[in-house]
Amino acid sequence: MKFLDRPPRFLFFTGKGGVGKTSVACATAIHLAETGRKVLLVSTDPASNVGQVFGVNIGNTITAIANVPGLSALEIDPQAAAQAYRDRIVGPVRGLLPESVVKSMEEQLSGACTTEIAAFDEFTALLTDSALTAGYDHIVFDTAPTGHTMRLLQLPGAWSGFLDAGKGDASCLGPLAGLEKQREQYKAAVDALADSRRTRLILVARAQQAPLREVARTHAELAAIGLSQQHLLINGILPQSEAENDPLAAAIHERELAALQNMPDVLQRLPCDRLMLKPFNMVGPTALRQLFEDTPTTTEIAVDSPLEPDEPKLSDLVDEIAQDQHGLILLMGKGGVGKTTLAAAIAVELARRGLPVHLTTSDPAAHLSETLNGTLDNLAVSRIDPQQETERYRQYVLETKGAKLDEQGRALLEEDLRSPCTEEIAVFQAFSAIIREADSQFVVMDTAPTGHTLLLLDATGAYHREVGRQMDAKDLHYTTPLMRLQDQHRTKVLIVTLAETTPVLEAANLQADLKRAGMAVWAWIINASVAASKAKSPLLRQRAANELPEIEAVATQHTQRHAVVPLLQQEPIGVERLLTLVGH
Repeated sequence: MKFLDRPPRFLFFTGKGGVGKTSVACATAIHLAETGRKVLLVSTDPASNVGQVFGVNIGNTITAIANVPGLSALEIDPQAAAQAYRDRIVGPVRGLLPESVVKSMEEQLSGACTTEIAAFDEFTALLTDSALTAGYDHIVFDTAPTGHTMRLLQLPGAWSGFLDAGKGDASCLGPLAGLEKQREQYKAAVDALADSRRTRLILVARAQQAPLREVARTHAELAAIGLSQQHLLINGILPQSEAENDPLAAAIHERELAALQNMPDVLQRLPCDRLMLKPFNMVGPTALRQLFEDTPTTTEIAVDSPLEPDEPKLSDLVDEIAQDQHGLILLMGKGGVGKTTLAAAIAVELARRGLPVHLTTSDPAAHLSETLNGTLDNLAVSRIDPQQETERYRQYVLETKGAKLDEQGRALLEEDLRSPCTEEIAVFQAFSAIIREADSQFVVMDTAPTGHTLLLLDATGAYHREVGRQMDAKDLHYTTPLMRLQDQHRTKVLIVTLAETTPVLEAANLQADLKRAGMAVWAWIINASVAASKAKSPLLRQRAANELPEIEAVATQHTQRHAVVPLLQQEPIGVERLLTLVGH
């Protein structure tokens, strides 16, 4: 493995849910520990299953892994970190400042940005406090900080007083209010991340077009802020031997070869490792030790044993959706789970039934036109372009708020408007205009990856509360976008996931976040299921058997309404293949 060649002290693994970054991070930690090093494995993933992998309760304290000498682990709980972070900032001023000011501070600290920065705050000490980690040769992080968080931490300190004076339209800068004391520590942490002698970033992906596009964007975002020393690790490649007697396996193999041959140029220039797909789950040190080895396929599943689950189909959900004749359909979930494809499939099927449909996306990585590859009566397609909307919003703020500022104030306002969440507020404005159309037709929306979507919903919630403060509900009737999203007669939220441990955990966390925002999830869709696809390859059949407990967990623990979509031999591109996903 190239990424294990002369490893520095800090190794960060980042990637979308379901690509296997936790497995790779755990296997790396075991490998380093078994070469005689002292290793600390740290997870900052809100859906962390490191403890589950090792069969140990870890939590937010350093815990020794008994059956791997030299290895300890720590799970940072981002939600707990965010609450402690809020208490630390707001607590000292309770009773000293007016209640309205305290509530305003809590509002600023209620969003997803706070959670990201709080988690960064937790592991900053691991990067900068040599006494805290003096006993460890290597610290392995499962989930690196995002480019979004890093960009926030690089904003200048001068904006704090600028925002307090009411001169700026803060996007997501509230979480950093009052943190000048930690700024030097943050700078030291960012410097450590950018130093290739101390830190190596490993981008984990699958041999599929969408995850590779996602990881290319992550590479660009991190490189733009100085984190340029990166490795690429492509996980879970189907061995060619599995393709010999199984049309599905053969089709997957061909697709993976094509994805690897057509990787974005920026990825082809990175040092790269490839790991073969294994038939077993990555749970326990014995399994993890085999991840970096090309072990032959072994399976306990007989070729003729029944595996295909008798689960509801996507057509069952569409039948129920169609009865309403109109409404907003939001598909949500982590990147790489197939939201764009399923949004297109649902929209195409509703249009085929003669119902008017507007299919749209706020995902900067979405390629709806490529997925549809054609037109259909009753179907309109659009895309909210984040760059265009952000530039339109920036110009509006500069022409209105900025016109009243002096040169220094305008410079700070421009810096504020370069913060990552400015894009979310801009996209929200376009989003608000589109969802009103759902009163007279179907609007099917493929949303951006979860973190972005939650920030967008934070903006929606802030707008909703501001309208409520300014209007007397007893005298005036008003409907805000959040009220539309919370109304189950107008809006159906569909969470998309894969039948794998981490994506299901992440989907459950998303559902909890939406519940806190007053939004109920209508249904779950388990996409690209091997168990539902009648695979013949021994390795794929073992993978199918591993999916069954996850499918059962979704059906019995997480939702009252779900559907399972099979992994298809042909990629669902074009109207006819999209209809196949819905059973036509």
